[in-house]
Amino acid sequence: MKSLNINPNTEKPIFLQIAEQLEDSIFTGIFPEETKVPSTNEISALLGINPHTVLKGMNMLVDEGILYKKRGLGMYVKEGAVERIREKRQGQFYEQYVAALIREASKLGMSREEVFRLIERGYDHECHTD
Repeated sequence: MKSLNINPNTEKPIFLQIAEQLEDSIFTGIFPEETKVPSTNEISALLGINPHTVLKGMNMLVDEGILYKKRGLGMYVKEGAVERIREKRQGQFYEQYVAALIREASKLGMSREEVFRLIERGYDHECHTD
């Protein structure tokens, strides 16, 4: 299992960190759709945290349609989970980056064309750098 990196010293709750890291492991293919994810007890033992904290994070993913419970067998990645995660992340990407970029550009009095040129310049730089 990919090691989870939980930081107890951050403001982000541990259950949320667990949910985000499991989600990322699903999105990147570490846990493919219709496969079992580690149990709450396995994760809590690995991290030395309360199983209820782990379960709270896993239940978030159940509520979002990413995981589902097989009675007596554990938690599994739901079919279509990767697409649900992609849609969720695209929405977050818009809010965190695109909307913020447009608000800041507006404050700076930048035109749409100036913003596009900056994005193209940044994209060219990032895509052609090793």
